[in-house]
Amino acid sequence: MPDLPQKPATGVSRRTVARATAAAGLAALFGAAATVPARAATRLGPRTRDVSVPSAALGRSAPVRLILPADFDTRPEKKYPVLYLLHGAHDDYTSWTRETDIEAFTAGRDLIVAMPDAGPTGIPSVWRGGPDYETFQVKEVPALLARDYRASGVRAVAGVSTGGYGAMAHAARHPGAFTAAASYSGILDTTAPGVPAIMDAIVARENLPAASLWGNPVFNLLTWRDFNPRARATGLRGTALYVSQGSGVGGGGDPLPGILESALWPSAQGFARTLALMGIQATTHFYGGGGHDWAHWKPEFTASWPILARALGVPE
Repeated sequence: MPDLPQKPATGVSRRTVARATAAAGLAALFGAAATVPARAATRLGPRTRDVSVPSAALGRSAPVRLILPADFDTRPEKKYPVLYLLHGAHDDYTSWTRETDIEAFTAGRDLIVAMPDAGPTGIPSVWRGGPDYETFQVKEVPALLARDYRASGVRAVAGVSTGGYGAMAHAARHPGAFTAAASYSGILDTTAPGVPAIMDAIVARENLPAASLWGNPVFNLLTWRDFNPRARATGLRGTALYVSQGSGVGGGGDPLPGILESALWPSAQGFARTLALMGIQATTHFYGGGGHDWAHWKPEFTASWPILARALGVPE
């Protein structure tokens, strides 16, 4: 997939990173089974359409963008595997088609691409006393696709930033639901030092109380652990995994994407170490520099594609 112009990160000290991690200002950088019939799809192109899905888990209808195979209308007997692509914080379900060439990339490949909404924070989880984006993405949307779009039971999931969190959390919390999961700069250890502050800042940027996600990270530690990909890593056994993360150190230009990438580096490293200790196979790409942006996520998706394709049973 063609890269956007990159913004190399400026080197920063670990002390600067630690201070920045706790600052709410970092959150700005993250912007990067249905039983009711879905409303009529809005056609955006020959293969792309938006569907509004009535969701009991969310208490409202929520959008999903779909990219269908070229032969979808001419082969009514055929079923297709599904690749779920999850967006990041302060973004929406249109991000993958806006920022990448995913439509052209999947042309000629017999699969459905589904890009479900994850709300304004982009954290696709079970909110404390609020919406349940996990059920929406893991159960309701797949049920809709199986019923109305001939989706098979073969699914893979990938995401950027908070969507990377969602990809690993969904796969870990629902063993066997996905044949593969890929994270690009995802939040993979929600209780790592500094990470709760980042999560709280993401929530606060949308003018939501910090405790509305999983409660207080100290007093409600068991809940935070329950939704932590690293703590639930045993559920990933048997799933094809791809994990990428930049160090965010070095380079020039705008330092903020690099600072955020640096802040998440220990979380990804700890997640990978846990997988290794448990004997869970994963392909990892930890690279020097890089920023928390699409310029780095796009080539990482391309690098992960052979893993996703094999798991989906489609040509690489």
